[in-house]
Amino acid sequence: MFMLQKGSVTVGGVNLENHLILAAGVLGTTGASLARMLRLGAGGVVTKSIGPQPKSGHAGPCLIPLEGGLLNAMGLPNPSRDFVNEVTPLKDRPVIVSIFGGMPEEFREVASWFEGIAAGYELNLSCPHAEGYGASIGSDPGVVRACTEEVAAFGLPTWVKLTPNVTDIGVIGRAAEEGGATAIVAVNTVRAMRISINLRRPVLGNRFGGLSGKMIFPIALRCVYDLYDACSIPIIGCGGISSAEDVIEMMMAGASAVQIGSAVCDDIGIFERIGEALYADDGSPAGEIVGCAHA
Repeated sequence: MFMLQKGSVTVGGVNLENHLILAAGVLGTTGASLARMLRLGAGGVVTKSIGPQPKSGHAGPCLIPLEGGLLNAMGLPNPSRDFVNEVTPLKDRPVIVSIFGGMPEEFREVASWFEGIAAGYELNLSCPHAEGYGASIGSDPGVVRACTEEVAAFGLPTWVKLTPNVTDIGVIGRAAEEGGATAIVAVNTVRAMRISINLRRPVLGNRFGGLSGKMIFPIALRCVYDLYDACSIPIIGCGGISSAEDVIEMMMAGASAVQIGSAVCDDIGIFERIGEALYADDGSPAGEIVGCAHA
């Protein structure tokens, strides 16, 4: 298998310790858990999504394990501005703060709290189960561009996380790029649900939620492939990655780095495990394979 050079990399304006990033919403709720994932081999970490007001999230059940994936409807629970205290001690580390809002001005407000602290921002324009937020506004190119412009104005790296639940993800990616995004993260969870045949009702308290894990890898891969053709800024692949082979495949589709989320639930040491198989002292530059499947 193709192996990569060891060492730090810069993707979308953020200096990372390697190509493997902790995805938003997974062990990103405290500064201690973020620091732990960096110690365990993550090249960078993305926080839980932070919004303009505190939210308690949806009523349970909120997380259901499935064969090959997870189904969740958390509802973006977060402490809002109080989270600044969690990430301030990590201001010199590769910590990307995930933010959300219901309108461009709210994205700007939340971003302002972390100016001078975050290594960069990730705009959550893709959560499929939070009414008025995420994918409900992230499917409109005009809104995506406006939200991105508000945050990019701070001059910090600005990543935009997209939903796969759209007809043409390339259109949304171009809107983010036009708004000043320095990278695109593809993708968030896939809108989905399950029903309990015994209870005769949906298994999630919110009825529907977002599907993640290995079963969505082919969907995420296709989205990365499409975005590579549509956009000129770096793409960060996200969705079902759990092995070094998955990382290489994502890079061949066009990703410059990857995020790992659901797989952490099964293996807290997954960053080290993948890194051992992915990197070598005599490895090749990632640039040799990024997008090579388009040739």
